[in-house]
Amino acid sequence: MWLSLAGAILLEVVATLSLRASEGLRRKIWLIPVLGGYVLSFVLLSVTLSQGMPVGIAYGVWSACGVALVAVIARFLFAEPLTLMMGAGIALIIAGVVTIEILGATTH
Repeated sequence: MWLSLAGAILLEVVATLSLRASEGLRRKIWLIPVLGGYVLSFVLLSVTLSQGMPVGIAYGVWSACGVALVAVIARFLFAEPLTLMMGAGIALIIAGVVTIEILGATTH
């Protein structure tokens, strides 16, 4: 369950970073990882849900981890800003994901 969710997160991050690299879809070669990444990400997210993970937990972890990873990776790939406040937000995301995982594990 968590492995398919991790795959969904990674594919969504690849697709989002590819979308950025496509320069507003002007560089057509990037359409392949954009479309493929998003489609496969949703497939793996649906696999995660079919394995019994509650949608609130799956979507929360998927979106939060995606936001944090894209922000950090974009800093290095595209020299985008990563401010102290953004770092604090990422720390809160990590704390939230850990809390969800711990509480989710105790309720199942």
